[in-house]
Amino acid sequence: MEILMPEPQIYVERTLAIIKPDVIDKEEEIEDLILRSGFHIIQKRKLQLSPEQCSNFYAEQFGKVFFPNLTAYMSSGPIVAMVLARNCAVSYWKELLGPSNSLRARITHPHSLRALFGTDELRNGLHGSLSISSAEREIRFMFPEAILEPIPTGQRARDYLNVYVKPTLLAGLTALCKEKPADPMIWLADWLLEHNPNKPKLQYHISQEE
Repeated sequence: MEILMPEPQIYVERTLAIIKPDVIDKEEEIEDLILRSGFHIIQKRKLQLSPEQCSNFYAEQFGKVFFPNLTAYMSSGPIVAMVLARNCAVSYWKELLGPSNSLRARITHPHSLRALFGTDELRNGLHGSLSISSAEREIRFMFPEAILEPIPTGQRARDYLNVYVKPTLLAGLTALCKEKPADPMIWLADWLLEHNPNKPKLQYHISQEE
């Protein structure tokens, strides 16, 4: 009997995360929580937006009563913008953030990031994209040079694995056999991270545009 195996697919999404001005001093702690929650930070940028840039970023909120306060708050100091990647990144990041109102988050989601770092409904500490389409728009806004390609599936996914994944994995397993470490799984994981040919480079720079 022939066993039909499902076609390999790569389930990776990207979403935008922002550490807002009033919790910028908690950057290291927040990043540690992000990484321990299974995300990869593939791009990072520290910058300060002008009120006009904030208005453009939050254009979908234009006309709402809180809009002026929102743009003033987001332009009041430096922010850290990050592109996060993992499977189902948008939904997992929204879940980790919790409700937009930090006061409500402390009651209903006490372990969420907004409950831990936010102050109230406006100053809620962190931003997250609401959908895959908004994530793409927001990533392009914060990282104009970012290349957002569709997730490969089917033959394209197999080609990707053959070209980029299998050669590195084979080299790692060969090195593992030679090294014979006490904990082979941890050793191999560290080796693969160190020798990843597509290892992303984080961007660290502060910019302010008038």
